[in-house]
Amino acid sequence: MTTTGACTVREAVGAGDREACFAVRREVFVEEQGVPGELEYDAFDATAVHVLAVGADGLPLGTGRLLHGADAAGRTGADASVGSLGRLAVVRAARGLGVGAALVRGIEDAARERGLAAVDLHAQTHALGFYERLGYTAYGPEFPDADMPHRAMRRAL
Repeated sequence: MTTTGACTVREAVGAGDREACFAVRREVFVEEQGVPGELEYDAFDATAVHVLAVGADGLPLGTGRLLHGADAAGRTGADASVGSLGRLAVVRAARGLGVGAALVRGIEDAARERGLAAVDLHAQTHALGFYERLGYTAYGPEFPDADMPHRAMRRAL
């Protein structure tokens, strides 16, 4: 668990936390960005490590997930020592408060706890600077995902 001035970040436990994670993703990706719900939620949600950021009032502010092992293989070049960070979302009212960075660090902590050596992610191109400031390096060409341009990025832990 990590606490910043704006939030507490923890691994999601139980159905209530998981629903809070899905509600944030629905608000940000489905409602704001227009990602179809059938693309936003997938079979990996069942086995992923979900991370939840909550404010002092207990309301959900953001979420992200970590894929590892066989679930991450398609995103990490089949390198079992690398996890895949994804579905990072922060509600509009909490943006600019450090919630996103706290979530990334929480996911990295979860990756370390599982013995991973690095974390990959697929960043929307407008978010490259955010991830670069957190130590991630882009590699490979730009590609579409849910009709939005993305780049692959990696950070060694």
